[in-house]
Amino acid sequence: MKLALTAFRVLVGATIFAHGAQKVFGWFGGSGREATGEAFEGMGLKPGKPVATAAGAAEVGGGALLAAGFLTPLGSAATIGVMSQAIETVHKPKGFFVTEGGYEYNLVLIAAAVALAEVGPGPLSLDRLLGTERKGTLWALAAVGAGVAGPKLLERRLAPNEDATSPAPAPQSDGRPQAARETVGAAS
Repeated sequence: MKLALTAFRVLVGATIFAHGAQKVFGWFGGSGREATGEAFEGMGLKPGKPVATAAGAAEVGGGALLAAGFLTPLGSAATIGVMSQAIETVHKPKGFFVTEGGYEYNLVLIAAAVALAEVGPGPLSLDRLLGTERKGTLWALAAVGAGVAGPKLLERRLAPNEDATSPAPAPQSDGRPQAARETVGAAS
């Protein structure tokens, strides 16, 4: 079991890491932040470059944590977050099968991340070596919760502020907005 769990964890983590490195660094045949940002903009994910950077960083960081077996629930949460967001924003309308651009690949990575959060990284891991291992159903549920909530919070943070770009009310003849003039007029 030691070798099987270690091989599974390292393979899942390395896969997620490589997927993110394509976005952030352009490694492994990826397009890098600029082109990925433009592609994200084209999919309606704005602002594209910061969203691409956040997604890639979550994959690189989460994948590295899982591969090393360090802070495993956090690595699982990062993986769950970026893959659930990918399903929601890109793959869901295309159906289940990856051959049609669907979400089966993302779903398998989510399942693997949840499983690793529940069973833990195993004996051949940094968590075990450092005494930081956390595992179990509650840790898996926490990883799912953080993974689902995290992208939503980040999306709100990165979204352009509609109020900041809206023009201020036009001043009226005396230089005050209409509402200010009405308030003063009603008080007199």
